[in-house]
Amino acid sequence: MPNPSRPRNNGTQQDPAVRRTNFEEVAQSFTKEEAMLEADRCLHCPTHPCQNACPVGVHIPDFIAQLKAGDAGAAASEIMKTSLLPAICGRVCPQEKHCEGHCVLKAKFGSVNIGGLERYAADTARAEGALKPPVPAAATGKKVICIGSGPSSLACAAELRRAGHEVTVLEALHAYGGVLRYGIPSFRLPREVINKEIETVQSMGVTFKTDVLVGATVTVEELLKKYDAVYIGSGAGLPTMLGIPGENGVGVYSANEFLTRVNLMQAYKFPQTDTPIKVGENVIVLGGGNSAMDAARCAMRLQPQTVTIAYRRSREEMPARVAEVEHAQEEGVQFEYLVTPKEILQDEKGRVTGVRFTRNKLGAPDEKGRRRPVEIPGSDFVQPADTVITAIGQRPNPTIAKTTPQLKVTERGVIALDENGHTSMPGVYAGGDIIRGGATVLLAMKDGLDAAGKINEFLKGK
Repeated sequence: MPNPSRPRNNGTQQDPAVRRTNFEEVAQSFTKEEAMLEADRCLHCPTHPCQNACPVGVHIPDFIAQLKAGDAGAAASEIMKTSLLPAICGRVCPQEKHCEGHCVLKAKFGSVNIGGLERYAADTARAEGALKPPVPAAATGKKVICIGSGPSSLACAAELRRAGHEVTVLEALHAYGGVLRYGIPSFRLPREVINKEIETVQSMGVTFKTDVLVGATVTVEELLKKYDAVYIGSGAGLPTMLGIPGENGVGVYSANEFLTRVNLMQAYKFPQTDTPIKVGENVIVLGGGNSAMDAARCAMRLQPQTVTIAYRRSREEMPARVAEVEHAQEEGVQFEYLVTPKEILQDEKGRVTGVRFTRNKLGAPDEKGRRRPVEIPGSDFVQPADTVITAIGQRPNPTIAKTTPQLKVTERGVIALDENGHTSMPGVYAGGDIIRGGATVLLAMKDGLDAAGKINEFLKGK
């Protein structure tokens, strides 16, 4: 019989005092014994609310049952029936909002650690040589191109290849993974994990090409002449600007640039690598999402004196994952809530010296249900800083939209979809941050899987 009353195992982690000095993975994987004991907490509910809450429909009770029996290979195979990126999802998906948030044990005993079990299953199965990707169906003769190699395109490409189509993935950068590689630090998602997950997709027969910037190297229209369908999953890599004085000062980074330098170009290893980065003694990160947490935690590992996250609302309204906020606090990141940046101050040479803020109070809820920040007159103050990192959102790069006028986009620059999930161009589909303007890895994967289903139907008709 299951033992749900056993305390939830949150797993072990690097000591905060140690991990703030390195970029090695913070969370450690379960042992086999730990995984089996945590799996034994699952009630295997007949209504499986956890699975129903998973955007990609992972067969959660079934894979946990395999782990309870000690079979990581079978567990990983069960996961891969719907998700081919289990080692990634186990690490970075917001389980607390989806599967774990709907676990019937949550209120009384604490949710089953589904993310930790998924990660264990994937890592162990791969180490044991038991991670087997699905065998593609018979060749259909149809060819599909996927633009971008982030989670949305990877999910779409794998699903299309599973259906027997010839699939090619185009990446603008020199390395695959999209936001997985340039946006998420290695202490949350090791680079070798990204590499192995992509190798799994490649082993199915998906072709990958780097250094292809669609809209510049080749247009969508040109691709449609060579391929039967096009999927656009190129993400949202363009930062949102603050619109305040001083944001072009020396020492101001967007989170996109900062994280790309650190994660993709490995600037933290300079001069062993070619890309430098400097943060000075005092760093201020503006924003409250996961990118802000990632930027702050990366900055802390570059050994400044202080790192402060400044957010317009309170802790309760902060959109970042609770675990990421807690990890940042453990590593020494400070938090300044209910403040709005008004100006980035500079010296005579244009170098950042600080940020002028005004304090806020919370007003009425906005359209998303979060209480609006209302500035308090006369509450201005200045906080010293050598480096300011802005992490207030991102939007799609306009290159594809500008070179494809028949592709409808919204005022926010995201690709518009009709009520059936189709773009304004026949044979062209889109998903992930290019239609959402910035979301989670899991929702990007969901979009890729949904689009693959639509593309399959389109190709049958074609």
